[in-house]
Amino acid sequence: MYGKRRLLTVASLLLGLWILGITGYVIIEDWNVFDAVYMTTISLTTVGYAEVHPLSQAGRIFTALLITLGVGFFFYALSVLAGAILEGHLKGLLGKKKMEKTISKLKQHFIICGCGRIGMSICRVLKERHYPLVVIENDPSIIQEIEVNNLLYVKGNATHDEILIQAGVERAKGIICVLSTDADNVYITLTARSLNPGLSIVARADDARAENKMIQAGANRVISPYEIGASRMALAVLQPTVTEFLDLAVHSPAFELSIEQVEIDSKSSLNGVSLIDSALRQKLGVTVLAVRQSTGEMTLTLPPDYIISGGDIVVALGSREGLNSLRELGRGMLDS
Repeated sequence: MYGKRRLLTVASLLLGLWILGITGYVIIEDWNVFDAVYMTTISLTTVGYAEVHPLSQAGRIFTALLITLGVGFFFYALSVLAGAILEGHLKGLLGKKKMEKTISKLKQHFIICGCGRIGMSICRVLKERHYPLVVIENDPSIIQEIEVNNLLYVKGNATHDEILIQAGVERAKGIICVLSTDADNVYITLTARSLNPGLSIVARADDARAENKMIQAGANRVISPYEIGASRMALAVLQPTVTEFLDLAVHSPAFELSIEQVEIDSKSSLNGVSLIDSALRQKLGVTVLAVRQSTGEMTLTLPPDYIISGGDIVVALGSREGLNSLRELGRGMLDS
């Protein structure tokens, strides 16, 4: 912003000197506007061409002052332009180094490969829930939007190993592949799985035939935007109240209740405690809807004496505050 103001000042000074010179020659020498413009131009640029007409003494004094102002302005403009270029270059370089340093320190973050409409929506959801994320994108126009949204990013092709490593794939918790082609998403899945065997991988598939290939390549989940969109539209017609509830609970930050999953750590005070003894509804105002056990089995109907174990993933319904407390409790950061 400061550099733009200085450039605007230079342009204003140039215009002011030019108008001053034209006006001076018209008044002092009684020249026409065209001759005044020509004389002012060669005086300010100090090119040394011959005078249009013989100058009077007053005209020579005015020309000397105009040339002196023009030379001073030239060096000032040169310094401003050089400063603006250098400032922009250094700012960009320092900003890039700072971002690379920040990314290098990230752990258990999420990587978004491709930041089109779907990718940007994913980033928005993760950012709203305060999850660390890094975007990999190669399109300069999209990168501008990423910068406006203050997102960490790596510029490059997500199918290249070095770009994934630069984004911290070896330390990441999950990666979401939403590039425009199924082939690229399969390739990223293969590469990411080889670089981080424990990584959670979600991949986009436009063609149903590519789903099996992505699963074989190592994807944990394969999502088809078209299939999901069709299912949601059908559900909106058949069961509009259910659809409205799910939209409010999962997507609306203004809604009092939300549904989230919380992983229970072995050091959590909930480990080995039954649902009824944990009193999560009374203490935190959250209701456990389902549990995915460490074995992968999903339990939807939970008896009160169900024993919560380390490694369980609890699906709970509650307020944002209550769910945040449950997440900290699950990590062993709070006493029950």
